[in-house]
Amino acid sequence: MKKIAVSCSLLILLMMAGCSQANSDDGYTAGDLRAVNHVEGQGINGFSVNGYHVPGLGGGYCCIMLPEKWTPDLKARVEWEVDPHTAPPFPGYKDRDKFNAWKNSIESSFKQHSAIVNIPQYGEERCGLTVHFLPCNQVKVTTVCSGYGTENYPIKEVLNMKEPATCPVK
Repeated sequence: MKKIAVSCSLLILLMMAGCSQANSDDGYTAGDLRAVNHVEGQGINGFSVNGYHVPGLGGGYCCIMLPEKWTPDLKARVEWEVDPHTAPPFPGYKDRDKFNAWKNSIESSFKQHSAIVNIPQYGEERCGLTVHFLPCNQVKVTTVCSGYGTENYPIKEVLNMKEPATCPVK
């Protein structure tokens, strides 16, 4: 019982430490992961950047590690799951078979995507990484501290963009 209590306490301490684990002594700093979905009618179920996973698109989620010094070859591998909202209407919970068929329909409609993008140059000021999901399964990232829509924010694409009938071939 004592081993379980010690293990739980250690786990809680590690979770509480979270992003504060990083310091300049190891050449990396930690920052939050954030996202903006620009595509109308497309839900993002979750995403990850270089293996750091975020469930959904809520506010900042701890953490991603970024090198203290930017280099031109710095890249981000972004993976995400899209819900195209093509499932039939919710049938309720009474008929378990109908519910399970509906659930399977939803889960089978989810699409997995990935992209490798350059991380733009940053200096000493950076505030984690914000991923912007764009039409045709394109993404852009930024490390700036100002918020989306502010004058100095580098990504200018509007929200609620429609997916085109055809996308350019990669």
